Amino acid sequence: MIKPIHALNESLNSRVIVELRNNIQYRGVLDGYDPHMNLVLKNTEEFMDGEQKRKLNLAIIRGDNVIYISPP
Repeated sequence: MIKPIHALNESLNSRVIVELRNNIQYRGVLDGYDPHMNLVLKNTEEFMDGEQKRKLNLAIIRGDNVIYISPP
């Protein structure tokens, strides 16, 4: 069984999809994380209700808001 932190480590420098509690989704390259699952994404696109809202060079996401993290 793979622990979540190990799965995050394997996803570093890869594209991921991050879904938040408020129906916002981020798609970008996982650049870093901490033990609280706070995430740093680069080259990120923000989606709300399936519609792209904006592009960000860097996004810092608080781990408390994350529902899931997945490869694209």
